[in-house]
Amino acid sequence: MAHQRKRQVMESMFPVIELVVILLACVEFCGAGTVVDVYRLIQYDISGVPFGSRFAALNHHAASTHFPPGSDLSRTVLIIPFRDLNISFVKEYISQRQPLGGLLFLLPRIFSFENKDDIGSNHQDHASEQIKNLLAELEQLLLHSNIPYPVYFAFEDSDTEAVLADIKRNDATGQPATATTGGSGWVSGRELGSGFGMGSRVEGRGLVSRSDFGTRTGFETDVRVFFQGRVSRRGVRVGVRFSGRRRDLGWVSGCGSGSGFGVGDGFWDGGWGQDSGQGYKLVVSVPEPKKVASPTITNIQGWLPGLKTDGDNQLPTIAIVASYDTFGAAPALSVGSDSNGSGVVALLEIARLFSFLYSNPKTRGRYNLLFGLTSGGPYNYNGTHKWLRSFDQRLRESIDFAICLNSVGSWDNELWIHVSKPPENAYIKQIFEGFSNVAEELGFKVGLKHKKINISNPRVAWEHEQFSRMRVTAATLSELSVTSELFERTGGLVDSRGFTNETAVIRSVKLIAESLAACYSRLGSNFGDDVLEVADGWSFENVHLKHIYGQEKNMEIFADDSSLAVNPFYIRSWLEFLSRKPRVAPFISKNDPLVLALKKELEDHTHEVNIQHEVLDGMFTFYDSSRARLNIYQVASVTFDLLLLLVLGSYLIVLFSFLVITTRGLDDLISIFRRPPSRKVKTA
Repeated sequence: MAHQRKRQVMESMFPVIELVVILLACVEFCGAGTVVDVYRLIQYDISGVPFGSRFAALNHHAASTHFPPGSDLSRTVLIIPFRDLNISFVKEYISQRQPLGGLLFLLPRIFSFENKDDIGSNHQDHASEQIKNLLAELEQLLLHSNIPYPVYFAFEDSDTEAVLADIKRNDATGQPATATTGGSGWVSGRELGSGFGMGSRVEGRGLVSRSDFGTRTGFETDVRVFFQGRVSRRGVRVGVRFSGRRRDLGWVSGCGSGSGFGVGDGFWDGGWGQDSGQGYKLVVSVPEPKKVASPTITNIQGWLPGLKTDGDNQLPTIAIVASYDTFGAAPALSVGSDSNGSGVVALLEIARLFSFLYSNPKTRGRYNLLFGLTSGGPYNYNGTHKWLRSFDQRLRESIDFAICLNSVGSWDNELWIHVSKPPENAYIKQIFEGFSNVAEELGFKVGLKHKKINISNPRVAWEHEQFSRMRVTAATLSELSVTSELFERTGGLVDSRGFTNETAVIRSVKLIAESLAACYSRLGSNFGDDVLEVADGWSFENVHLKHIYGQEKNMEIFADDSSLAVNPFYIRSWLEFLSRKPRVAPFISKNDPLVLALKKELEDHTHEVNIQHEVLDGMFTFYDSSRARLNIYQVASVTFDLLLLLVLGSYLIVLFSFLVITTRGLDDLISIFRRPPSRKVKTA
């Protein structure tokens, strides 16, 4: 008896198990088709004023820019491939704050730091420059706007291409992004028939080409039309269906008389396209962004001490400085190969070259060399300011001059020295002449740009201005001839490895190294007269003292065929390393592998290396959630949803009836649907 009862219980559970299997099958059928790495537009505040994307979570249907006019996009994510970017359209949508569920920009692979095909190719052709300039314009637009919906970036690949092609086809049919709402608009047409006068009842179907519909509809293919109604001044009310790229115009059938009519300006509206096709839903499941508490900026410094002689209390110092962090529309993509990865690489190579000279007392100069890798560059060089403030007055006064390196990896024939002091200043004149003479020997030019400092203006455009505010002579060497605006050219989306030329970095290193060698040797060094022997077996043969002092212009200390030649492999490897490392300061921890790698490299070539941690000034506030995973779900049309609901409902009704009949009998099932007998209330 017990065994039979157990068997009945198990048999009664089979329908439930089948139902669960069906539901799981439905979930699998509507599952994620593609998972894509996406990078969120930065979210930040300046003195409490919000900028960037203010939301991160995403759960909306997808559409292309070919959506029907008048569509409600408040719950729609527009997918915009960069090759189809209309910057005016994006400006209009953002400036007018039109409702939108989100934006997803698809970037070319050449801007990906994972793209190895274009490494060292140095895209300098006209087409590449146009792409770069357009992306830079888009980035500045997004950075300086307050956008009340999620904005993400992704890179084009076969998966996103396939999804976008499907979405464009759906949009071309007039099927809305949500598969539940329509759109409307006026379309231009052509004469469909003759013999129909005003007020005639007409009906029919046919094909109308894209040229007949005009650009206002956004259709990319021919569409099938069906119409029914009476002819009016506006034409005939029509609906549209997708039908491939045929051009086969049907004739109207009906009754009436007259000289004929044309669809011209005929009206089509919502309700079309709901009986076929599938859409896509984009889902990013992340918590709401939170403020980055006390963002840290980290400065790294190392010394090459000069050679003291009797009577020298303190040697003068030359500082070589480069800011290593970046800022861009997408923090997880801001690798800054040129700005300022090239400056960091140049500084490390200069430290390596002079470490050989300073390792031997015979070739050590009477200048201390101070190497500084600073953070907070995009934020008015806040890290440089705090680094200099940490110096005691005696050390600051010992700095003869400072050379700041900024963007030296993408130039052809001319570099610029930017200064704050007047060009007539003796120190400035000496620095410029030294660099200009060496540049002439190397076959290119160096220009001079002077910009006065406005102490009342908190904006610091160049790193050397922080030195100048401390009354230290300084200059910035850069390929940029003009001052950049806030967050412009700070290593954003366009600054990828493919646009950075390692040959330009090598030439910049030679210029700086030769110029510095001439500077410190003129004031006296301990070079031998005949042979310069450097530690660990390195040597220069037949290099005379007058050559080292620059008395003969045709001599190079760091010549290509010498033991102290610039190492192209070293520069290339560090460029590739930095071009894969996003370096937005608020998202770099104190013990970040990047910071430790830079510290170790300086320790290999300099002495007394130390790290300084500071808190970024409070006027800047940043939010986390800079990257995520985008799930692209393929969703069925409304017809499919209704059909599925009908099938499941029918199945549940049959299942319920079966269980009641087998357990209680048919009478109990019938009694469920009977009206219960009314009970009369007895009164006293």
